[in-house]
Amino acid sequence: MYKLEVKNPCRCFMRSGDAQVQHFNSLAEVQEEAQIQLERMQKNYCKKHRFVPSHMGGHYTISMLPHEMK
Repeated sequence: MYKLEVKNPCRCFMRSGDAQVQHFNSLAEVQEEAQIQLERMQKNYCKKHRFVPSHMGGHYTISMLPHEMK
C-alpha cells in the first residue's frame, strides 16, 4: 500500500475537496497522483504558499509552506 499525504493544508486545499491522505495499490499510481495534485495546486491555488514534494519509499508528502518574504 502506498500513501500520498498533504501536510499543513491551507484554505485553498480545504475548499478543493481533495482528501488529505490517499492510499494507492501501486507505486506508479501514487507517483502519478502526486504529480497531478502538485501541478493543480501550483496552478490553481492563491499563491500564498509554496508546495514542497518529498517521498520516502512509496510514501509521498506534499507540504504547504508560506512563501518567504523578500
